[in-house]
Amino acid sequence: MVYVYTVNGLITVAAQEEKPLERRIAHVDMDAFYASVELLRYPHLRGSPVVIGGRSADTPRQLPDGSWQHSRLADYVGRGVATTSTYEARQLGVFSAMGLMKAAQLAPEAILLPADFQAYRHYSRLFKQAVATVSDHIEDRGIDEIYVDLSHKTEDSHELAEQIRQAVNQATGLTCSVGITPNKLLSKIASELNKPNGACVLTMEDVPTRIWPLAVGKINGIGPKSVLKLTEMGIQQIGELAATPAEKLQEHFGLRYAQWLMAVAQGQDDRPLSTDRTPKSISRETTFERDLHVRMDRARLSAVLESLCEKLEQDLRKSAMCAQTIGIKLKFEDFKTVTRDLSLPTPVLAADAILAAARQNLKRAVLDRRLRLLGVKASALLPISEMPQEQPRQLDLDGLF
Repeated sequence: MVYVYTVNGLITVAAQEEKPLERRIAHVDMDAFYASVELLRYPHLRGSPVVIGGRSADTPRQLPDGSWQHSRLADYVGRGVATTSTYEARQLGVFSAMGLMKAAQLAPEAILLPADFQAYRHYSRLFKQAVATVSDHIEDRGIDEIYVDLSHKTEDSHELAEQIRQAVNQATGLTCSVGITPNKLLSKIASELNKPNGACVLTMEDVPTRIWPLAVGKINGIGPKSVLKLTEMGIQQIGELAATPAEKLQEHFGLRYAQWLMAVAQGQDDRPLSTDRTPKSISRETTFERDLHVRMDRARLSAVLESLCEKLEQDLRKSAMCAQTIGIKLKFEDFKTVTRDLSLPTPVLAADAILAAARQNLKRAVLDRRLRLLGVKASALLPISEMPQEQPRQLDLDGLF
């Protein structure tokens, strides 16, 4: 922008300094996403405690009279975990990642449904496309949440939040919660404050009244171990963390983490949005119904590993990517998790090449306990066009599993 003025009769043209855009970041979080998708299919379950995470055997059956027969948590026997739950089930104490056997003790009459990830991915695409009609400056954070940069928009923040919520509902029939603040840290917190199907707009001036009274665990990045240590220090609320002397935090957490704690307690976060939609890694894993013995269950483990590698090849082809690094993930009967990664001289795509690399990783792991989970991951991804046309075969017939 320019403006014109005169000095001693001479015309002078000067540039007017552009006012920087006020930063406005939205966090859009789908409400009980998996469960809500299932309720579109089974609307008669609305208002009931429902847990997602069962097996195919738990698929509801429609009876001749039109009614439905559902599995109940009380009847579940196995090692599975809850993927998610409705708000009614959460009120009974059942949350995601909880063992289904434990969940059955808390809510035996809750309905148990198997997960349908194909349906969830479909609705995930729909909700993200809907938000993109309001602003396409999007950072994808997973199947049910995204960050959206609204700094360039002229509308009021409350109006933008309503536009997003309406667009998502019209496209999917589902509800979402939206937090709009000056940064990602606060927006993540704000989207939780008026759940479900709510919106919350905050500025930095709202930090003392809306953020400081919250528990320190509400800050994304302060995990259970840090919460425990802060509690031992007498710090439970974010406001108490903000008032803690820097030297005391450094004494208990070290310099870098203490600096970060001080910043986030004040609501400060300058992280930019990452709008690069290229995946950083692709993985496949499975949790066994019973813990498997490395030798006695070798045939079963081998079949599972081969299946995971085949599915990983399919995922890579869908993404038009190949992988320079292949990793494995092992969770043992004591819940200890071990990972191993192998960087390859040339990127791979074929299932047999992935399998060979996975077996090399297995040779570097101590397999002295039964396995609860097995996973394979492809990372250091590159476009398929960068992969050599003639890939060497990397079979390892004598490898583990």
